[in-house]
Parts: sequence; C-alpha cells; structure tokens
Amino acid sequence: MRNKLIILGLTCLFSLESYGQKKQASLIPNKASQAPDYFCTWNLQGYVANYKSSPLTRQAMVERNIFGKGTYEGWGAMFSKLHRDLYLVLDDDWETPLNGDKSYYGSLIVDDERFPSVKGMSPEQKLTLLSAKTKQLGWKGLGLWICAQQAPRYQTTDSEAYWTERFNWMNKAGISYWKVDWGKDSKSAEWRASLTKLGKKIAPNLVIEQAMTPTVLSSAEVYRTYDVENVIAVPHTIDRVGKLLTDLPKGQAVSIINCEDEPYIAVGLGCSIGIMRHEFNGNLPNGAQDHAFPPVGRDLKSRLDEVTRCVMWHRIALPFGINKNDFYIDITLLHDHWLMKDHESWMGGHGEGYKSSWQAPAIITRGLEKPTITLKKGDTIKPYILASKYPNGAIAIVSIGRTIGREYLMPRADVVLKVDRCDKPFGIFGHYNSLTIQINKPVFLLKF
Repeated sequence: MRNKLIILGLTCLFSLESYGQKKQASLIPNKASQAPDYFCTWNLQGYVANYKSSPLTRQAMVERNIFGKGTYEGWGAMFSKLHRDLYLVLDDDWETPLNGDKSYYGSLIVDDERFPSVKGMSPEQKLTLLSAKTKQLGWKGLGLWICAQQAPRYQTTDSEAYWTERFNWMNKAGISYWKVDWGKDSKSAEWRASLTKLGKKIAPNLVIEQAMTPTVLSSAEVYRTYDVENVIAVPHTIDRVGKLLTDLPKGQAVSIINCEDEPYIAVGLGCSIGIMRHEFNGNLPNGAQDHAFPPVGRDLKSRLDEVTRCVMWHRIALPFGINKNDFYIDITLLHDHWLMKDHESWMGGHGEGYKSSWQAPAIITRGLEKPTITLKKGDTIKPYILASKYPNGAIAIVSIGRTIGREYLMPRADVVLKVDRCDKPFGIFGHYNSLTIQINKPVFLLKF
C-alpha cells in the first residue's frame, strides 16, 4: 500500500527526509542560485516615460536611472535581497544615441551620452565599468538586451569576425547574460544557432537567451516565451510552454524555457524567469494608470513576494532543459478571458469592451504522472495544476488561479499526486482544499 501524506492549506515549502537523518536549520541554502534568472528594465523604462511612446521608453535607458538616487531612479537597487541570485538586464536600448539613430542597433558599444561615466573608453572598457558597477550593487552579473543584427554603421561582410570581436568584449568585461531579441536576423534559426555556438566558444560564461523562433530550441541555451498581456498572462504563458514541450524540432532539444514574469509557472514547469514587475507601485508619474501592470486581476506589482519564492526555490532546484525528462500535457483545455477597460493593456486596440481570451491545458507535468483533480460538490471552476520532478530529485507542485470576466479567481481542489519517492525537498505553491501525496517508498519525516 502506498504511504499517503495529506496536506491542507496554502503556499508552503518543506522537506521530507528519512527517519534518523540530521535535522537541518533551513531547507533553503544560503548559497546564491545558479539559475539563469534576471530582472529586466523594460517596464521601468516605460513607467518613468509614462508609456508615451517607444522612443521615449528607449530614452529612459540612461545611467542616472539605474544608479542614481533621485525620484524614479535607482533601478539597480530594486529586489535588493535577491541581487546575488539575479542578473540585471539593461533592455532596449543602451547602445544607441538618444536621438534614436537606428544605424547603431547591434553595435554593442555603450553609448557615451546615455552613460557619461564611460565616455572616451574603448568598447571593452565601457562594458567592464558597467559590469563592475552592477556587481558592486550585489547583482550576480550584468545582462544586456541584444539587437539580432550587425549594426548598419559597423556592418562587415565577415559576420563571424564581427561577433567574435563582440564576444571577446563580453568575455573580458565579465558580462553575464544576453537577451537576444528583434532585429534583421531575429527570425533566422540558423543565425541564432550559430550565434549561440560562437558565443559559448569565446565567452563560455555568457548565458545567451534566444526567442521568437522555436526551431532554435535544439541549440539555444535559454529560450524565452516572449511578451504577453499581464491581465491574461497565466493561460497564455502556460499554453506557450506546453507548445514548446510538444512541438520540439528534430534533434536533441536542450533549451531551458524562460517563462518571463510568471514565477509560479517557472516553479511548476522547471523554467527560468525574466522579471518585469517592479517596485514603483501605483499610477504612472503623470497620474495615469499603469496599463502594463494595472491594479486589477492579479495586480502583479503587489505580488513581489512571488518572485522571492521562485528565486528561493531555484536555490533548491535549478531550471532544467526541455530534453531532460518526460512530460504530460492534459488534453482538457481551460478557457480564460478578461473583459478590458481602458488602460489595462499595452496592446493596441485592447481598450474598453475588448474581450481578451486564451486557453491552456488544465494540467502539465514534467517527470511525474498526471495528478488527480477533484472539485467539491457545487464547484465548477478548476485551477491550473503544474508539477515537475527536477533532475536533483526535488518536486514542485503549483495550483494557479483563473482569469474570468474581470476577476482573478483562486479556485481550490482536492489534488492527489503520485511520486516514487520523496527524500528530496518538496515545494507546494498555491491554494488547495487538500493535497495528497502518494509515496511508493517508506514513510518519511515531515520537517518544516
């Protein structure tokens, strides 16, 4: 007969160990996570620019905003307790002049006007100084948004030489992360694959994230699910991760999936995170509602603790590549929708009266059997259930709420999850009526 552990309650994190083992002071290691997680500046740029336009959002990428101490500055001080676990990624665009000259996109040369402290230095020296200033704030390292092309101003016929020079700059400067985004070559899986291959050869400590082209999953180190509307982000992101798991290209896929600003999805499905929510809560500086993070539904800027919980879990169990173990994706789809009011989306045309809809699998697991989900009599709305067994043996299960009408609901269910053994940490996230863990091995001691 299987041993059963029945848990009632909310979000928690605990460890199961065999009898006789020495009690630990804390489940969470003091050592920083090695996960490729980061905090990105894009929505900070939009916030301080009141989201007036993309050019103004890009103009907000300046040195004083990151390292200054004035009003709406000091971005580099955010998430201070998590700095050693996260990269700080400077988004679009740190490399072009403030006048918006597009011929510099892809130069990877820090702009002197934006960053006065590097004026007159060589490209490598500029990067080195910015990297050092970032690490002085305690961050794990500096990351950069990368335009997927050679800069027209510096373009050569020898692509390999062009990128070799820039990878050498990164290697010597200690740059930690590349977020490779749009550009002339953004839809070319061949170009993206060759960039990753060359980068790992010259700058082996640089993590290179790819996006937009799923066929690059067979070579990308990290692959980002890409932008979504936050009011409907849960089903949209779950759907994207599920499709990446099922629509693998030929060959051995190795990518870690970055599910962007969805920490609980990351925990449940073994993904990394690219955090976009930030500490400037409330309206924009001009008094308008922040439409990227509106104070409705989940109100993400009031949920910063979700980021902390995910990062602490990644100290215990690292995100893992999509080829690492089996997965289950439920054929049952849950249908969510949000009825828009003005200033609740960054997408054009999604204003008052628009119905933003998405559907996603009710259950996805990696390395585990399908859990059993039962609702109480009279309940009709199921949560999303995600669960993964990590390569180190740790197991996480997550119950995530639903977006219905103009509410974010947190339905509860009775969930039964079968596991072969549980002598490694077990993380529980979300809301349940009950969670029953059926264990095939001998009874374990519960240690809070």
